[in-house]
Amino acid sequence: MATVASDPGARVARCLAWHRALHDPVREPRNRAPWLKPLQAWQAARLQRSFAGFLRDPRQRPAAEFFLSDLYGPHDFSRRDADLARVAPMMQRLLPRPLLATLADAIALGALTHAFDLRMAQALGAQRPPLAAIDVAAYAEAYRRVGLPRLRARQIALIDAVGHGLAAALRLPGVATLLRLSRGPARAAGVEALQGFLERGQAAFAALGDARPFLARIRRDETAVMQRLFAGDPAPFGPDWHALD
Repeated sequence: MATVASDPGARVARCLAWHRALHDPVREPRNRAPWLKPLQAWQAARLQRSFAGFLRDPRQRPAAEFFLSDLYGPHDFSRRDADLARVAPMMQRLLPRPLLATLADAIALGALTHAFDLRMAQALGAQRPPLAAIDVAAYAEAYRRVGLPRLRARQIALIDAVGHGLAAALRLPGVATLLRLSRGPARAAGVEALQGFLERGQAAFAALGDARPFLARIRRDETAVMQRLFAGDPAPFGPDWHALD
């Protein structure tokens, strides 16, 4: 499911450049928007609630936590991506091409998510008085104001692609051994963040087993949320979301 380019190493480099540009407060001053951090915290709480069923299941919990902490959350991935930039030429020689392509998808997902966060923070600033709290209605209004439904669908497709790509690539023969053997060199090279990302992904999907039902449910649920938000449904996240207001 990963987006396999003819040169995945080059795509990693392009995605890293896009990611850095979006996070640069000089090139992108919306990074200093006062609504950005509250928005990201609100979205993190929303995702935590959406993943509650996964988190209660011991088998699915590691994969759910990996998604929340490493792929689709408000966390700062700049250290991981800086590690990627430093070792990208070496990775092209050592890592399987499907795993490189999936890493490119993961960076693209983070960049696209941040691009939406910047637009959402700007929209919230235009519609909310200073220091007002974010609630479901305000979030939904900003979501529709930002629009871009095809890119929202692309964001969900990237979540699915990264999940399937990691699940497949990290089960390739020799990958688990390669990750174990690379711990020392990764520490010596100062790229522990990237090493940790790959090891957490490998452990999460190993515990999960068949990732297809888990990923299908995420894609189905997030697509339904997107459609309800664009349709103006008063309860886009479900009937009992007042705790986030």
